[in-house]
Amino acid sequence: MANISSLEKLSTFPKGVLVYGHFSSFHHGHLRFLKAAKDEGEELIVALMGDKAKSISQGLQFNQSERATILSHIELIDWIVMLDKDEIDHAVNKLKPKVLIFGKEFEYTASENIKKAIKNQVSLKNEVKFLTGQVNYASTELLDNDQYILKEKKDKQFCDAIRNQDISIQSLINNLEAMKNCRMMVIGDTIIDQYSACEAIGVSAEAPVLVVKELGTKNFLGGAAIVASHIKALGAEPILISIIGNDEIGNKTIKDLDKIGVENILIKDQNRPTTLKKRYCVENQKVFRVSKLEDKSISTVIEDKIINALEKHAKDCNGIIVSDFVYGLITPNIISSIKKVSKKYNLFVFGDLQCSSQLGDITKFKEFSCICPNEREARISLKDKDSGLESICQELIKKTNSNALILTLGAEGLI
Repeated sequence: MANISSLEKLSTFPKGVLVYGHFSSFHHGHLRFLKAAKDEGEELIVALMGDKAKSISQGLQFNQSERATILSHIELIDWIVMLDKDEIDHAVNKLKPKVLIFGKEFEYTASENIKKAIKNQVSLKNEVKFLTGQVNYASTELLDNDQYILKEKKDKQFCDAIRNQDISIQSLINNLEAMKNCRMMVIGDTIIDQYSACEAIGVSAEAPVLVVKELGTKNFLGGAAIVASHIKALGAEPILISIIGNDEIGNKTIKDLDKIGVENILIKDQNRPTTLKKRYCVENQKVFRVSKLEDKSISTVIEDKIINALEKHAKDCNGIIVSDFVYGLITPNIISSIKKVSKKYNLFVFGDLQCSSQLGDITKFKEFSCICPNEREARISLKDKDSGLESICQELIKKTNSNALILTLGAEGLI
């Protein structure tokens, strides 16, 4: 456990890496930052702002003593130095750290205390660095564990999470029961995910490519359709507004949605196929994917049909989920119509953007109740690959004027 002391009462002076902040909340972005800082030296020292620091614009949920106690349980941290306010410049003079580290977003700070701290550190001929930590968009868990170990790990994480947040199983059940009175509209791209199980035969003699024998295929609802089906599975009543092609897969999609009880308005577009993503797998390993799709914006005729359906059914809903996979359905006119009916009927509006292989921008969802990008999507939208996660989140909220934001981090969780 980390040593805790006020700056004035330090009897020994730790040497190493000094970082600075209020740590009023703690999330994975902080862990990335602390790990990167720890790699710069043997001892990691946190200079913790006091409760009356001028740079803290809003009231803190936890006082300094509580924040220090939380930080002390993080194994990366060796020392926690309690500041009276935000006198990081005095801390640098007294501690004389080998390396002084700030988050990347402070590189061009206007804070006089930080400027003085940097000047003091330079005068001591010691290093100043601005870090955020390593950004990863994927996990290596599959290289280290089999699927059964991963499942056990995820189950444990879930149980730990609800225990740490003091959430009871009964409260989860009660919330699920309450969903029965909820009706949600889902509007977005319908996708069919098709998986083909194959057997590897060998390598072609004509070209260095893998030859496989197709054993069987299975289709799964995807895109906005799977969002609607999840809502149904949770006990709420969804209505899906989307487009499909005038083809066999589109007709089968309607039947599949009807079968699970998802009310749907799937408008057939003669100028595009039902979006299909076909994956060829050998021994559960994806080896190739073929997409059959059209990603240009929908015609004004189709757009008008979607807006009419939206306006007709919005009055019976509690909220609208925009599930945008950037295949041309969510046009500026449709976003404008969504905002108009949400204000008229006082509806929540949630925006989710998925653009793994397409170009998308989450900032087009302005004044939504909540937006839900992943880290890659957020950084692309802001053209910022360096800032810390909290800075990215705050900038997105500011730019979109949204009430809330959930930033998903894959295997690392969410903020």
